[in-house]
Amino acid sequence: MKYLDEYRDADAVRRLAAAIGRAATRPWTIMEICGGQTHAILRFGLDELLPPEITLIHGPGCPVCVTPVELIDKALAIAARPGVIFCSFGDMLRVPGSRGADGRAADLMAVRAAGGDVRVVYSPLDAVALARANPSREVVFFAIGFETTAPANALAAALAAREGLVNFSLLVSHVLVPPAISAILGSPDCRVQGLLAAGHVCAVMGAAACRPIAERHRVPVVVTGFEPVDLLDGVLRCIRQLEAGRAEVENAYARAVADEGNPHARRRMEEVFEVCDRSWRGLGRIPRSGLRLRSAYAAFDAERRFGVEAPGAGEPAECLSGLVLQGLRRPTDCPAFATRCTPECPLGAPMVSAEGACAAYFRYRPSHSRQDRGTTLKRGAAR
Repeated sequence: MKYLDEYRDADAVRRLAAAIGRAATRPWTIMEICGGQTHAILRFGLDELLPPEITLIHGPGCPVCVTPVELIDKALAIAARPGVIFCSFGDMLRVPGSRGADGRAADLMAVRAAGGDVRVVYSPLDAVALARANPSREVVFFAIGFETTAPANALAAALAAREGLVNFSLLVSHVLVPPAISAILGSPDCRVQGLLAAGHVCAVMGAAACRPIAERHRVPVVVTGFEPVDLLDGVLRCIRQLEAGRAEVENAYARAVADEGNPHARRRMEEVFEVCDRSWRGLGRIPRSGLRLRSAYAAFDAERRFGVEAPGAGEPAECLSGLVLQGLRRPTDCPAFATRCTPECPLGAPMVSAEGACAAYFRYRPSHSRQDRGTTLKRGAAR
């Protein structure tokens, strides 16, 4: 693929790993924020190329994983109603809600199996098209995600308003990355000394959006991409800052991220959504960490339209996903990992999502030796 091979070049990866080994004179702990970065690190075995002084831990950068149980329960209640077409991205269909009296947790797949009209879409505009084509049905789109997906979801609401699609609504569960990272960095249990910021979020919000975090918490923040060279370059830049006692924002993903981000996308997002307090799975309620529809778009709010309520519900007691999302535990620390909790029968959302840390460990760590992962890197470099 054009412009991809150079970022998977095995020789470049080895040079960067060696440079990190030379730069690090003491132990450092760095958190990669995005779940896509976590999967790349494990897929290519990048953490195993680093010197023992460097520890990478995983952040809450998976939009499926941080969607709270109560929102899943509301989705299940709406999707089960007659006359509703409930639309979602595919990962959300397997995320468990709260457990019933039989001890089992329902999900959107179960609602569909019971006769609910639950559909996988690839864009919120697909849901708008369904509302247009089915005027006698209520079409609901499950609007989850970070700043990355919010502009497209805002566009869907604006388009529905312009066309007068009174049968379209959004179940909104949008969250914002900087407040969650500040909450993690402000915790007395926090071990994070540097951050690899998510390139996709910064493509919308801009590298400049990371500066308040760097200044307030005195940690270096490096905006990175998702390929091996991107990630190790980000680690190297972060280590050099830490060794020099600096805490600045560096943009190592300039091919996709500008300092000011995407002003057009932000304007669209701000036109439709406003900042609110939001609950995060594993992190609790964080002030001003989410988005909700503005009053001008209240008619498109599925929670208001359907009047759904859900009791405050948490993860099963044996599930450590909340600690995993805070970077305080690894998936393999959980006694249920790969035994009672698998992608086919998950206890928590991080085992479901294509960006979840538990799913990454399940896929890449139990069955791949160090030699296998080295081979994977070479294969990736050759593609």
